[in-house]
Amino acid sequence: MRSLFRRFRSPPPALAPADVASLHAALPWLDRLAPERRDRLFDLCARFLAGKTITPLHGLVLDPAQRLRLAALACLPLLEFGAEGLRGWSQVVVYPGAFRAHRRHHDEDTGVVAEWEEDLAGESWEDGPLVLSWDDIEADLAEPEAGFLLVAHEMAHKLDALDGAMDGTPPLPADWQREWAGDFQSAYEDFCARVDAGEDLPIDPYAAEAPEEFFAVTSEYHFSAPALLAREMPAVAAHLRRLYGDSPIPAA
Repeated sequence: MRSLFRRFRSPPPALAPADVASLHAALPWLDRLAPERRDRLFDLCARFLAGKTITPLHGLVLDPAQRLRLAALACLPLLEFGAEGLRGWSQVVVYPGAFRAHRRHHDEDTGVVAEWEEDLAGESWEDGPLVLSWDDIEADLAEPEAGFLLVAHEMAHKLDALDGAMDGTPPLPADWQREWAGDFQSAYEDFCARVDAGEDLPIDPYAAEAPEEFFAVTSEYHFSAPALLAREMPAVAAHLRRLYGDSPIPAA
């Protein structure tokens, strides 16, 4: 029966040759990936497109080539981590541009409830959708080495949440996790102190918002400005190279 089940099981999804050609035409950095990593990316893209529902909002229409590019950007951070990084969520919501989110915070110590509106380019819900601004995705594609990569930022949050805690540490082997936690905490505290001191820093100060944002922002720099990140935060850069592999985006 097991043999019969294998015989009739659907084959894993795969990109059509036309899809591969479309990605090569749109993303020049694909040619800088080693062949085995490029094939891995195509496999992950096929899984992403087969398993995720992409929903454009507010009149936005995404053609198949645009959906492919979105999938490639989302799967780039999973080249070493694997398809496990796609677990636990099924929706991608795409706005034409920045979107407004309603925030509510209840202070348990004082009982005070604060509510406000916030304009966002992206959001990653722990057990829900990936929410993205298409304008920002296109801006990142137009300037791939500018230090910003929205989809990588939000995918870092998805990896972070896999162990049940959004704390700036993705699920890792125990020894590596201890090293990661020590190095990231030290770098985060130093970065926050420099932001508080008013220094003009080459890394986006949003990284000082919280440990999970520090991980997500430095992930953007790993892919789009790795030399800058290595110069500013060598220990963090080394961990991210180990997690993600070398970035193909900056031209040699």
